[in-house]
Amino acid sequence: MDELVKVRCIRHVYPDKTEVGICGLDFIVNKGERVAVLGPNGAGKTTLLSHILGLLEPVEGEITVAGMNPKKDFRKLRKEMGVVFQNVDEQIIGPTVFDDIAFSLRNEGRKKEEIDECVKNVCMELGICELLNKVPHYLSGGQKKKVALAGAMVTNPQLLVLDEPFDGLDPGAKREIMNLLNRLNRSFGTTILVTTHDINVVPEIADVIYVLNRGHIAARGTPAEIFSMAETIREANLEPPVIVELFRRLNKRGILLPVPSGIEEAEELLLEAISFQEEKNTGTM
Repeated sequence: MDELVKVRCIRHVYPDKTEVGICGLDFIVNKGERVAVLGPNGAGKTTLLSHILGLLEPVEGEITVAGMNPKKDFRKLRKEMGVVFQNVDEQIIGPTVFDDIAFSLRNEGRKKEEIDECVKNVCMELGICELLNKVPHYLSGGQKKKVALAGAMVTNPQLLVLDEPFDGLDPGAKREIMNLLNRLNRSFGTTILVTTHDINVVPEIADVIYVLNRGHIAARGTPAEIFSMAETIREANLEPPVIVELFRRLNKRGILLPVPSGIEEAEELLLEAISFQEEKNTGTM
């Protein structure tokens, strides 16, 4: 697969001389992947994203995005990356939803007809056309996330970066954002990079997971691989997903089933186990 992002053992020094580093395993995101960075608050997730976005520059280490230096080639890469920050209230600046989504297109000097078409298309994709004339300040948290996502997607970037996108959302809004991200990846091949401490959503939105613990990239793998590393997860001050913990407890009670990576796999495993037991009880095996 083609590497889109590569980060290797970076160190940054802030103006007050505070030093932060991201080291351990190389951090690699391939084109078309859905990648989640798991870690508690303070683990270094936002620092990692800030370097990838070109907002920070390391004093040591290697970082490339699409083969370029994100800090030095910021203008070239700006069109290739969309971002949704953790606090979208700081990101949404337009007087109306339409103005906010159209902001980057206007900065590029696009024609009005093209801007109107691009905004309309992305709003239809995200289901927010009825919000175009609304004032962003009065929207719900879930609606604001969608507006920020629309603004990030309107230029059709290769890479979509989201910092803690599920914070503060109710279950319904969280599910909608998860479905939107998966549809963008599936329909347009958009590479998704998400940071989160909400481990229960990860199996449904990620092909690859990195575990970040106090600036140390401790593990990389598929959801199934990562969730089998119970000690690594707990060392990072995280708990395994509820569904994973359930199956571990069932195994301890003698109900031997593979540990699933998500709810759909868990459903299939349980249905197969129930069917097997029914056949055994009726003697049809």
